[in-house]
Amino acid sequence: MTTPQQRPVLVVGAGPSGLTAAVELTRRGVPVLCVDRAEGPSTSTKALGVWPRTLELLRRMGADEEIRRRVLPQRAMRYYSEGRVIADLRFRDPDVQPVCLPQPDVEAMLRDALAGAGGRIAWGTELVGFQQDGPAVQAVLRGPDGTERTEEFSWVVGADGARSRVREHLDIGFEGATHELSFVVADIELDGPLEPDVTHYFCSPRGILVTCGLPSGRFRVFTSAPPGLRRDDVDLAAVQKLVDERGPGGIALRDPDWISVFAVHSRHADRTREGRVFLLGDAAHIHSPAGGQGLNIGMADAHNLAWKLALCWHGRSGTALLESFERERAQTARAAIRQADAQTRIWLLNKPHQVALRDNALRVASALRLFHLDYLPWLAGQRTVYAQPGSRRRLALPAGRPWPGSGGFTEGGLVPQRRIWDTTSARRTPLRSALSDLRHTLLLVGDPAHGSRSARLAAWAGDRCAEAVEVQVLRTRAGTLLPWTAERSGSRSGPDTARIVLVRPDGIADLVCPARESWRVRRRLEELFAPLLTTADTPGSRAETLPHPYEAA
Repeated sequence: MTTPQQRPVLVVGAGPSGLTAAVELTRRGVPVLCVDRAEGPSTSTKALGVWPRTLELLRRMGADEEIRRRVLPQRAMRYYSEGRVIADLRFRDPDVQPVCLPQPDVEAMLRDALAGAGGRIAWGTELVGFQQDGPAVQAVLRGPDGTERTEEFSWVVGADGARSRVREHLDIGFEGATHELSFVVADIELDGPLEPDVTHYFCSPRGILVTCGLPSGRFRVFTSAPPGLRRDDVDLAAVQKLVDERGPGGIALRDPDWISVFAVHSRHADRTREGRVFLLGDAAHIHSPAGGQGLNIGMADAHNLAWKLALCWHGRSGTALLESFERERAQTARAAIRQADAQTRIWLLNKPHQVALRDNALRVASALRLFHLDYLPWLAGQRTVYAQPGSRRRLALPAGRPWPGSGGFTEGGLVPQRRIWDTTSARRTPLRSALSDLRHTLLLVGDPAHGSRSARLAAWAGDRCAEAVEVQVLRTRAGTLLPWTAERSGSRSGPDTARIVLVRPDGIADLVCPARESWRVRRRLEELFAPLLTTADTPGSRAETLPHPYEAA
């Protein structure tokens, strides 16, 4: 149902965020031009930590084998104070275990996925300016030879980093704060007693030192810079002195790949959408590397936007769907900025009473495994819950609990990764992984009875929305997922015990309700996919058997 003369989408920036947007749009049949003013891919390691939710997105793009080949799984995060261990957070659950995967490797996987989907990158191509004109954006691009050309695009995605040309052209504010101290970072050979699969945090009144191993066998060293340290003063000897002052001793550094000094900022764009132009990743928000969220949040921004843009580009949804992008991703970005800023300040405490309070709090939290209840799942991207006006919240299903008969889902939250038997692929797999990421899923949780409200809703969706919605049944007692057919609906009659969950392509539960409120789901589908539906049901269609949208069950 594409409309005539559809224009491509322009993605500005070929970093993790821009590439994710380009891949996801291309996978969904949207033509994309991805441009980057650099002459080719960056070799700078930059971000390192990749959390499970991001790995899930990469696997959806076909990068599973590359992930296994390139990553260094992390076993724990360990905190020290004056050389003594005060907290040891072990990743015993794969759902919260991060990996060390340098940014160049992530970008290589994304470039491969883009090429596999039929897309490409125009390197050495710079966005000079643009102007929005009704249904199009007229953009001026300068190619590698300096020649400028004007092209029309349906949308523009600004993923061009902290110094975003797109953001500056829109005159969008990028306010925030800069930490007083600068930081030194080096990728280097390290001889000493530190395990490479543990991220070590050495806190002392002299500053913070963080080390972790790289898949290459080298180490990343990150430490706060003494006041007044200039970029030109930082060499191998200077980094070694800082490590000797703050580390456990017995560590020798040699053969650095690179050494740099940088300031840490906490900033967020005033808005991330202006008409047909969007900002995501570092163009929309930057913060301290504490918690390793930057790359992960940028890729999640891009995924959130891409599936919505694709539905609008194909004419299956109205553009009102896009209004949720800014609201949802701003929630996540602001939470990440607060978390990273708080952790950075905790690192840098140096007054005795503050240090004693921090150390005791970390010891207690580590001993009681309090971090595993919420903090680590949040870092892992498993606790995303988008606040929605008027939503009826259900508590998420705690990991490891058996399936309840009809619950376990949260409106605005990710579908649980409880393992099920997927009859389509004939294997056991996490539930979210078994659901489509290219269409919405109408999930009937339980055992819908013949002629029940949930069965009638499934028939209506299969008849009217099949282009955008899959219908699946999750039989919770057996832990089995199977495609819905009228023949497979429950053989019994009587009250409908099913719960209905409308799942978005990104695995978020858009709506959760009991079967008696099936009208709420139909109303939501009509709202989402109005272009696919006629304004009135055809006489005699199966949809006529549904209750009136406002019928009180």
